[in-house]
Amino acid sequence: MATRGPKIRVVVAKPGLDGHDRGAKIVARALRDAGMEVIYTGLHQTPEQIVETVIQEDADAVGLSIHSGAHMTLFPRVVELLRERGAEDIVVFGGGIIPKEDIASLKAAGIAEVFTPGTPTSAIIDWLTTTLGSAA
Repeated sequence: MATRGPKIRVVVAKPGLDGHDRGAKIVARALRDAGMEVIYTGLHQTPEQIVETVIQEDADAVGLSIHSGAHMTLFPRVVELLRERGAEDIVVFGGGIIPKEDIASLKAAGIAEVFTPGTPTSAIIDWLTTTLGSAA
């Protein structure tokens, strides 16, 4: 895939105490294979650590992955901290085990998109490319 200009930079993060990272690693690898620069934070990150990484890495987007059920607290906290740091232009998206009834609330809280289990990685890549342009 040929892109013009700088590559899209995405931080993939696992907020909270969730210890399941297979999906996050699959998404990170798919984004990398699609030509994006990917920074994976590893497990057990606080929202503050995630935001610090996003800002230090000059990321265009941050993908949050969660299976612990704390998405209604942790996802909006990342958005809030980005706003406090003047980085509200960074696209925040999420995925994992998230009930359908929570998706509208997450979007209202500033999460641009939510991907649930079974979403093809190509759909995430297409959404990021469309949202951010072929190059940020």
